[in-house]
Amino acid sequence: MKLSTKGRYGARAMLDLALHYTEEGGPISLGAIAQRQGISEEYLEQIFSTLRKAGLVESVRGAQGGYRPGRAPEKITVGDILRALEGSLSPVDCADDSKNPGCERYDECVMRDVWRKMRDSINSAVDSITLADLVAQYEALGHKGDYMYYI
Repeated sequence: MKLSTKGRYGARAMLDLALHYTEEGGPISLGAIAQRQGISEEYLEQIFSTLRKAGLVESVRGAQGGYRPGRAPEKITVGDILRALEGSLSPVDCADDSKNPGCERYDECVMRDVWRKMRDSINSAVDSITLADLVAQYEALGHKGDYMYYI
């Protein structure tokens, strides 16, 4: 499974937001995130629109406006972010329990169990990591004021 740039950039932007949220507490502008992360502000607007609809970020209007996490960083997982931006993390449609792709072998397919195990492992991994965990890991690496990092 490969993540799109939307998922990768969204995770980076959310980590950036969490880092600044823990330090400053106020809303962060998309322009500031875009500059630190080297991501187009227009692309971040699309990403944050999706994240806002999912309740992962809140927008604040006004001259000092911007975005802040929709919940505390310890309550937002990497899985929440990726599913909001990428949809299901199943490697194939038939492993997604909500879909029957119309495959004639669906009921007797042995490989579907392999795909489901892969799906479950991916979901378990990304759901076990919160933004707060990533902030702590980032700070443990000795980063304090330099916010250039890659996920």
